[in-house]
Amino acid sequence: MEKDLLSQLNPEQKKAVTTIDGPVLILAGAGSGKTRVITYRIAYLIEQGVIPENILAVTFTNKAAQEMKDRIEKLIGDKIKLSLWIGTFHSICVRILRREIKRIGFDNNFTIYDTGDQSSLVKEILKTLDIDEKKANPNAIISRISSAKNEMISPITYSNNYANTLFEENVAQVYEIYEKELKKRNALDFDDLILKTIEVLETNPEVLEKYKKQFRYVMVDEYQDTNHSQYLLIKMLVNEKNNICVVGDPDQSIYNFRGADIRNILNFEKDYPDVKIFKLEENYRSTKNILYCAQKLIEKNTQRKDKEVWTNNAEGDLIEVFRAFNQNDEGENIVSEIRSIIRKSLNASLNDFVVFYRTHAQSRSLEESFIKNSIPYKIIGGVSFYSRKEIKDIIAYLNIINNPLDLTSLRRIINVPARGIGQSSLKYLADIGSVDDLDALLDIMDTRSKKGFLSFLQIYKNIKNKSNEVVVSELINFAITEIGYKDYLLDGTKEGETRWENVKELLSVAQRFDEFEPRESLNMFLQDISLITNADNEDYNKESVSLMTLHGAKGLEFDYVFIVAMEENIFPHAQSMTDSSDLEEERRLCYVGVTRARKKLFLSYANSRMLYGGVQSNVPSRFIDEMPQNVLNYK
Repeated sequence: MEKDLLSQLNPEQKKAVTTIDGPVLILAGAGSGKTRVITYRIAYLIEQGVIPENILAVTFTNKAAQEMKDRIEKLIGDKIKLSLWIGTFHSICVRILRREIKRIGFDNNFTIYDTGDQSSLVKEILKTLDIDEKKANPNAIISRISSAKNEMISPITYSNNYANTLFEENVAQVYEIYEKELKKRNALDFDDLILKTIEVLETNPEVLEKYKKQFRYVMVDEYQDTNHSQYLLIKMLVNEKNNICVVGDPDQSIYNFRGADIRNILNFEKDYPDVKIFKLEENYRSTKNILYCAQKLIEKNTQRKDKEVWTNNAEGDLIEVFRAFNQNDEGENIVSEIRSIIRKSLNASLNDFVVFYRTHAQSRSLEESFIKNSIPYKIIGGVSFYSRKEIKDIIAYLNIINNPLDLTSLRRIINVPARGIGQSSLKYLADIGSVDDLDALLDIMDTRSKKGFLSFLQIYKNIKNKSNEVVVSELINFAITEIGYKDYLLDGTKEGETRWENVKELLSVAQRFDEFEPRESLNMFLQDISLITNADNEDYNKESVSLMTLHGAKGLEFDYVFIVAMEENIFPHAQSMTDSSDLEEERRLCYVGVTRARKKLFLSYANSRMLYGGVQSNVPSRFIDEMPQNVLNYK
């Protein structure tokens, strides 16, 4: 069995699999068979007589954990399925906490709070503290508390060292009460799953010793994506023999915004000086030209481990670089290339194509090109542009201005942002036929409801009056200000920034209709939007082109890859320009995108681009200049 097991590995993979004692660092290049090495290593350990319960393997997604289990079962049978400790950080921690959490004052039937539960609790606390949600957004507070927990910062430490602004003082107050309330309710949030496990192990040496003895071999996948608390947990669990094996690639570390710390993998030798390092550099995915392009690009980074991916695959086509006139021309070129490949290759399917972009807002112009040309597509890891909540909210406000009979749109936004109109108050809408009938209801309303309805009515009338004076893009800007929608979205979280970018992108669409008279401009805009959003999606779950952000690209591969909007201030993102570490992360993001391609890679940039409500004219991305020019074909 052992011989059969190892016969399917290349020489470097074989060394990584069979070196089981002491610390091991496996630098796994893109497409180098990383998952195969991890699963074969676990199977090899078991073949060597190691009991499955003595192996701890940590992954970053439940999907990866399940795939690993399935592969191991195929290699050595299902006898070890139930005894394997393979899972995400959080699932492994839950398993430990269900056994041990009583030692720190919780019952083992604790509840795990999701984001909705957290939000409800934080809102309760804000009311108790008499803090206005508009001045201290609950989502922003939750995000800040999560960051603090990932960095192992306690409420008291946060209060003493980080509460330097009014918002941070509010966070400190909420954080302290939040922790007490969780304890009182026998509940943990997601970040607590790791923190409380560390607490159990730190305060109970005999428990720590028990798990260190149990986990004779520790393996961690995607080690470059670990944060501080995850790093600390693993360090605690490794026993005196230091049988730890971590697998990762500093060149694919792209989640700094989630708390990932690339230093964990870069400094692995400092933690374990007698480490053995294996480099998985043979790529089984891409052509020689694509890999050469990726390698020369990533070599511009300084925060990395020396490694050079190579392949025995064919040299392949040159990388196509397309200079578009604008974003519409860019979309049409992609459509043209897809149709050409499908026409020439009998085996090509729409499922073989992906378009990567830097931010979600960029999907909008691409979606329009695909719809116009009847090419099925699907948004991966996101929502279709016109289906996003913030876009639907703005459109709902415009709909009731254009059509006061649209009570569905009215119900959607009458309490967005919150103005004290609860579910019970919505009963007043039962008998009206038009938004304009709301005035007549005020006399029969209770005081709280009346206040909220008066606030909404004033906003509605102001926007309606303005709609007779200005074109639709100006009307949207006016409505955003009247509603206070920008402050509503910009809640201090990355998600809030993304939502605001999407609203600004809606302005790009609206400006197309500014040539018409004010009311006609609004009417034409809403008509155009409805035709797009009502596009027939019946066959979209069949063959379709994938659209997704580069951050969603990890772990995926496609025959044909398009990376769009490769322009300075877009990719690399404008926010990365002043910090060398941020710029290196942007370059890693580009590297990840490039290495998703099996057969052909297309890059594009535009002379000018309508984005976020304005025309941008940026020079081509530095990343194109940093690629070897002899493998690029400019069109």
